[in-house]
Amino acid sequence: MNVTFTSAGVDIAGHLYLPRHDGPHPAVVVGHPAGGVKEQTAGRYARRLAERGFVALAFDAAYQGESGGLPRGLEDPGQRVEDLKAAVSFLTTRSEVDAERIGALGICASGGYVLPAAATDHRIKAVATVSAADIGRMFREGADGTQDPAVVQGMLDAAAAARTAEARGEKMTSFPIFPPTAEDARAAGGQHGFEGFDYYRTGRGFHPRSATGFTWDSLDRIVAFDAGRFAGLIAPRPLLMVVGTEAVTARMSTEVAGGPEQLRWIEGATHVDLYDREQYVGPALDELAGFYAAHLGR
Repeated sequence: MNVTFTSAGVDIAGHLYLPRHDGPHPAVVVGHPAGGVKEQTAGRYARRLAERGFVALAFDAAYQGESGGLPRGLEDPGQRVEDLKAAVSFLTTRSEVDAERIGALGICASGGYVLPAAATDHRIKAVATVSAADIGRMFREGADGTQDPAVVQGMLDAAAAARTAEARGEKMTSFPIFPPTAEDARAAGGQHGFEGFDYYRTGRGFHPRSATGFTWDSLDRIVAFDAGRFAGLIAPRPLLMVVGTEAVTARMSTEVAGGPEQLRWIEGATHVDLYDREQYVGPALDELAGFYAAHLGR
């Protein structure tokens, strides 16, 4: 079902997935990876959660996909957190939803955004992540933490220059998310970079509304973001972080989780495998469905 709601004055486009039986049901807000859209992995997880008895809402971030907002391609962590809270607000108005039983699921960068959203919004009763990534750390340190510090400093120089140019009347420009070829992606980002390219830029996961670049004024906002800073405020509400044993970003889950009881390892899966590879998505969904059933009910 196509739905719309507003987030800080921006119209947000979503897909609402409903269980077969009458409600009210527990519900889960599902956030997509940076650059993704609701029709990709967020929609896959939302649809499968609805099959397990949960109302599930996947939506496009403000300034991206079918959602409103200018400039197009802005990735603003503060807005992304607000989008998740606005999605919760929307669900509280739906007759199909039990407003006291709403959870949240963040995938990749939304796994980082959902942490401060849940930390400061007590309407979120249970929070889970899949392949969680702190986008601020990704840009500051690289996916594996080994990036030369000069890289982000150079990008911040470019972001500052773009803001100055905009102040002088020029259009805000963008930087590409992926290199032009798979070989370039592997050279720049190793296996993780190649897998991102393989999902987003080939028939595997390509969608025409998926972002190909972010505006330069996204960059300094991203670099200043710290996903885990207030994660401790989520307790005593439950947190579950699902991560592949081969994910280069695994540290971004293990360093946030309070202990092994908050981690579920998917054997053999890389970060991107958990977007769409059924041999990994299936077990991840089993973990998520059990978690939400235990803490939100069915």
